Amino acid sequence: MVGTAQPNTGAEGVEGGIGLTALMVAAARAIETHRHDSLAQDVYAEHFVLAAPVSAGWPVRTQQVPDGDANPLWGRFARYFGLRTRVLDDFLLQSVHAGNTRQVVLLGAGLDSRAFRLDWPPDCVIFEIDTEHVLAFKHKVLGGLSATPKAARVPIPIDLRADWARALTAAGFDTAAPSVWLAEGLLFYLPNAAETYLIDTVDRLSTGGSALAFEVKLEKDLLEYRDSPIYTSTKHQIGIDLLSLFDGGPRPDSAGDLASKGWSTSVHTPFDFTRQHGCGPLPEQNDALAGNRWVFANRPRP
Repeated sequence: MVGTAQPNTGAEGVEGGIGLTALMVAAARAIETHRHDSLAQDVYAEHFVLAAPVSAGWPVRTQQVPDGDANPLWGRFARYFGLRTRVLDDFLLQSVHAGNTRQVVLLGAGLDSRAFRLDWPPDCVIFEIDTEHVLAFKHKVLGGLSATPKAARVPIPIDLRADWARALTAAGFDTAAPSVWLAEGLLFYLPNAAETYLIDTVDRLSTGGSALAFEVKLEKDLLEYRDSPIYTSTKHQIGIDLLSLFDGGPRPDSAGDLASKGWSTSVHTPFDFTRQHGCGPLPEQNDALAGNRWVFANRPRP
């Protein structure tokens, strides 16, 4: 019996587990891009969603969601990701301009298209660290669009559980120059020890003038919000059980650890930025976003 050949989409790395959440966030960015009150523009996001068979039928515009913004996943949760994108875009650009920094490291880069869509200063280098399959899928989609990065882009195909620091320096990262780091939507999937190692490694590789932003969850018991509309709608509508993907162990105090190493840190709720920008999610009952914190850290120059 002769089987039917399946098209090679290159989507293996994003069609299961944590990789699938990258497609969910890309769909959220696509929806945000087409809003009348858009906080962030990512014209590449919908192409990632449509290129992977598992997500090809997902909405990339609010109008494609029957209940629109009332939908917990494609309304409130998607708006959260749109707000997060805007805040972290601003952080990266402000950091490179304020400190004359020319190297940016995206840890667990996923389907991040910032190298292509943000206006970087001259001579800026964007290092993207993620698994080979995820980066290959992104390369294939962006190549099909003839997309051109606005800065030098250096993909580093390596799992963050491996010796990514050695791979980063081998790719040209200069430990003597200031750097800007981003761990977006990453740390709550990692065990305590892996998060601690990552933060310690960033500290070790960062000279004065460097900056870091990352996202954490503070809940001692994630299951407290297991019936949150965000979690239940994500599972029922697209089959992603976020609670099964999050690491359930105790979390380290990474912001406190950085402060003890001499970094200046600030910790914010997403709702702080909703109020600042005038749109985005606000607190509600049984809220899966209640424990989310966005941390910003700067290492002072000597």
